Amino acid sequence: MLAFEYRAVDSGGKTVSGSLAVKSKAEAYRELEAKSLHPITVVMMESGQVQAKGAGDKKKGAAKEISGPVKLSRAQVITFTEDLADLLDAGINLEQALRVLHERQKNPLVKKVAFVLREEIREGVRFSLALKKASPSFDTLYCNLVAAGEASGSLAEILQRLAISLKQMYSLQRRVTGAMIYPAVLLLGCVVLLFVFSTVLMPKLSQLISKTGGELPMITQALINFSDFMVNWWWLTLLVLAALFLGFRVFIGTTGGRLWWHKVKMLMPVFGPVIAGRFYAQYCHTMANLLSNGVPLLNALKLVARGSSNVFMQNLLTKVVLDVGEGGSLAKALGKSDFFPLALTDRVAVGEQTGELGKAFVKSARKYDEELDIRIERLTSFVPMVVLIVMAVIVGVVAYSIMTTIFGSVSGISRRG
Repeated sequence: MLAFEYRAVDSGGKTVSGSLAVKSKAEAYRELEAKSLHPITVVMMESGQVQAKGAGDKKKGAAKEISGPVKLSRAQVITFTEDLADLLDAGINLEQALRVLHERQKNPLVKKVAFVLREEIREGVRFSLALKKASPSFDTLYCNLVAAGEASGSLAEILQRLAISLKQMYSLQRRVTGAMIYPAVLLLGCVVLLFVFSTVLMPKLSQLISKTGGELPMITQALINFSDFMVNWWWLTLLVLAALFLGFRVFIGTTGGRLWWHKVKMLMPVFGPVIAGRFYAQYCHTMANLLSNGVPLLNALKLVARGSSNVFMQNLLTKVVLDVGEGGSLAKALGKSDFFPLALTDRVAVGEQTGELGKAFVKSARKYDEELDIRIERLTSFVPMVVLIVMAVIVGVVAYSIMTTIFGSVSGISRRG
């Protein structure tokens, strides 16, 4: 046990002092709170360790609440960030804001993260480092932005902008996911139609034709062959598809495979422009946040490069960091990659010339947000249309096959009569 001296204010507003025998400074704070005392200073005494009966049990009880990193959903991260930013903006210090979140938050996971963060802060750990320990949901870029806010004294503002950025990205993901639900349902209906046709209708049509002595039309015969193959070799088809899927997952799990896949995602038709536009919008928003809060350009570029989840773009941004670190222009460094849009490099060049690079990134972020909305609207209208056309073709082929088979059987019956 360790001995701590404290000065605190009681519920009546009087200043009191005393000593505690606990295992840690965090435990000392908990002891004071249990006594309805608001600590002013808590300092470890120079004396050695002492024993305090029952203190170990209290620490064990706290340890049960801290059971390790907690995985938060994107919505929970947004809730935590918004609530903490509002408390800090109201003038409450960080430790007290985390206490309020821990006591009033209804979500048990967010409540637990607030508790862990508060314990780490009391032990003297920086907030940006405590975030990494509390939950893996706070990614590198999130922690780096918080570190920049701590260094510049604008933590509340950084958290508010982070919350806005996270909400924009979350809204984008929900819109894209929602847009894909309708096409997915149509595709499922198409698969069910083919299954019913292959297992129910085609066998009956085959029996009808065989009884009448007619010949199956070529398209009907092709559908029957496909049906027979799926009935007899469905397990092989599933095995091949599973092997291809697992092989692909293993490949993109390698360094080279991940780099290739992240580049392909940015260049693929239809979906590629949406993915690329989302990256550019997030890149501009992040750079604008960092530069607007006084973070030097080179440090901001390093933070964004380390925080990028796309390995291909991370490599490009690393080269940009090297060029700018050698004294080069940011606009020229972006232009060397031949991957960043010309409009973005032009805006950055103007921002460098006028000394308002942060505003240039703000304007670029707004531009890419607008373009992203347009691309998503086009995607949500284009994909269902393509799926409907494919379904119409399949239904048409099936209907044509049924009609030609029925007419063929009727003709066979007429000739026999």
